[in-house]
Amino acid sequence: MKPFSSLILLFIISYIATPFIPTSSNAAEPELVSAKRIWDKAAHNAFTDLIRYDGRWLCVFREGSAHVAPDGSLRILTSADGENWKQLSLVSHPTEDLRDAKISLTPEGNLLLNGAGMIADAKIRYHSMSWLSKDGGKTWDQGRRIGDPGYWLWRVTWHKGTAYTMGYSTERQRDTRKVRLYKSSTGLKFETLISKVNLPAGAGEDTLMFQKDGTALCIFRYEAGDKMARLGTSKAPYTEWSWKKLNQRIGGPNMITLPDGRIVVVARMFRGSAKNAKTVLAWLDPDKGELTEFLTLPSGGDTSYPGLVWHDGLLWISYYSSHESKTSIYLAKVKF
Repeated sequence: MKPFSSLILLFIISYIATPFIPTSSNAAEPELVSAKRIWDKAAHNAFTDLIRYDGRWLCVFREGSAHVAPDGSLRILTSADGENWKQLSLVSHPTEDLRDAKISLTPEGNLLLNGAGMIADAKIRYHSMSWLSKDGGKTWDQGRRIGDPGYWLWRVTWHKGTAYTMGYSTERQRDTRKVRLYKSSTGLKFETLISKVNLPAGAGEDTLMFQKDGTALCIFRYEAGDKMARLGTSKAPYTEWSWKKLNQRIGGPNMITLPDGRIVVVARMFRGSAKNAKTVLAWLDPDKGELTEFLTLPSGGDTSYPGLVWHDGLLWISYYSSHESKTSIYLAKVKF
């Protein structure tokens, strides 16, 4: 064989043997596998959270006669497969509108709900509360008030046996609201870690997340000034925080780290007005302080407040939406 022909043959062999490596232009985009309505029994069904516990799914949300109503209760559903759901339990209060419960697992293996009780005409309208279940969510204790009166401890996140939660003050004038950071070893009683977090007034709903190196990230909804969200970072013992303004206005945020290290934020994002809001997935770049939208769930209007679980190679998302005539509870699955 001639030398020139040999070179050509070697080139063809090496080309065929070279593995295909996806690039940003040809890598598969995240795919919405399914989005299914799983509950719509009450007049208003909203503000979800999701957990996988003992081989089952549990989804918690508020149900009531309206977005704000004195009959608000916390409904817990369960499912073995994520397709067929049934009622598991209901947490109610004789005088308070129970709102926005989040569900987590304590170090002892019990389920914890945390949320808020509201009395619309009271001087102090909101009191944060928690409830404990020792039988997988079938029954719950009587609950107790946690944190400080008038502070809403939004979402509990456990890290190395300690529960952390930001709490925002609930003055009617949103641009005066302040933030505190709390911690607890049980979820039943919280102590103040920071009495005044170094954020300008106006913060609201948030989510905390801890990275592998122990760094804490926190995203806040903001309702003052330009209403752009805020991103905070802190190292243990989490008494000092630095903050960045993000490039989006959001509501009811939640976030999760994928197995490959990328961070996904799911939140209500606004399209010019609240009526045009959608539940949207976005990549978070914590260094740049940027949210980059990549997927919109079937949603609209009164929507979002997701629960997030990574399971069997999929991101499972509970959320609520009013795009199909009434506020209902949905479950979506996204493949990456």
